[in-house]
Amino acid sequence: MRTSWGKWPRFHYNLAMTISLPSTLFPAVSARYQGLLPRIQQLPPAGARPLTVAGRVSGWITARATLAVAGLPGVLVTDEAVHVQSHPGRRLPLDAVLCSIATALKEAGCLRGWRNELLDVVGEGRVLGVIERAALRPMGLLTRAVHLNAWTPDGRLYVARRASTKSTDPGMLDTLVGGLSAAGESLDTSLLRESQEEAGLLPDMLVNRTPIRVITRMHRRLPEGYQVEDALVSECVLDAAVCPANQDGEVSEILMLSIDEVWSRILADEFTLEAELVVLDCLMRLK
Repeated sequence: MRTSWGKWPRFHYNLAMTISLPSTLFPAVSARYQGLLPRIQQLPPAGARPLTVAGRVSGWITARATLAVAGLPGVLVTDEAVHVQSHPGRRLPLDAVLCSIATALKEAGCLRGWRNELLDVVGEGRVLGVIERAALRPMGLLTRAVHLNAWTPDGRLYVARRASTKSTDPGMLDTLVGGLSAAGESLDTSLLRESQEEAGLLPDMLVNRTPIRVITRMHRRLPEGYQVEDALVSECVLDAAVCPANQDGEVSEILMLSIDEVWSRILADEFTLEAELVVLDCLMRLK
């Protein structure tokens, strides 16, 4: 549901005053957004079971992953669910149990790579532990993705083209900044870190950005498991003297596109699903 102008941060009001969506385009943009919903709200994979961590409902573990972790200390498999908890008898705290689960999933070929990055394990709104990033999808655990929609003063949107070496969606268009919140990070810290890594943007270049807001919680079946992800975004107009430049090698180029050009690229299916969702949401708010 759209928020009233009076409840939006004042900078977002200024953004909408300087950058507007043509009224003739709004119905098509809205229809395109509605068409995404079946792709981002899907039931868990067949055979997946509810997963609890430390007694809290936390995810949906795939049938293949369940077989891989069955019998591990701290893992209890029942017909209805899979339960993960610390194992005092073996002096295994919860994080050690989660580490052994990730290792078992890797050895069973359930993971799409290995990132050597830890993400929070969240259950019922609480952070319960940490686990290797690659293990989250087979377990259907919640992730939080922060995005930045950045505009030029003359109303063009910065977008990034993903490097051809990326394991997911290589060569596709993306938001200028987008990445998962790491273990122990606040959402603001995650966004500032990703902004520097992906676009060379320092915190003082983003002082006027809007507060991070949630667009939706996505549920998508993937080959490796189940994506349960909060899509969050902040928006800003960058100063004319600022020139975003990728720092981590994950982007092949950064483009500045007019709204018409953004729309034509969306119609050509050049954006990743997540980026299209974030960009369309922003465009509709500029009506």
